[in-house]
Amino acid sequence: MSTQSMVALAESQVTCMLPVKDLNRARRFYEQALGLEAGAAKPDGKFVYRCGGTEIALFPKAEGTKAQHTALSFRVDDIGRSIAALKARGVKFADYDYPDFKTVEHVCVLGSEKAAWFEDTEGNILCLHEDLA
Repeated sequence: MSTQSMVALAESQVTCMLPVKDLNRARRFYEQALGLEAGAAKPDGKFVYRCGGTEIALFPKAEGTKAQHTALSFRVDDIGRSIAALKARGVKFADYDYPDFKTVEHVCVLGSEKAAWFEDTEGNILCLHEDLA
């Protein structure tokens, strides 16, 4: 790959592809619970939201997702305030209590950031993260 091609990728917009079993149910969650502005339907069945310099594309997939990892993370300035706002909209956050990984009020400190996890209506694992100074 040439240096010119790599530079083009470094400046390209990124789209996160998330499989969903029920597109209408997922759209309600992303628009009402997360507050994303209504996106655009694509001819191939995807529904796309713009978030900052990226896109989130929901695409119908009968079996949904089986991922056991964070599929998407939103960087926020104040994780506590963001959690409270999303909880008020019905988002349920996960809590963990493992020897090396524990949340307190839904938040885990991971080195240089705080993070909190929740699932969308389709089982995709989403996250909020706040960079620490």
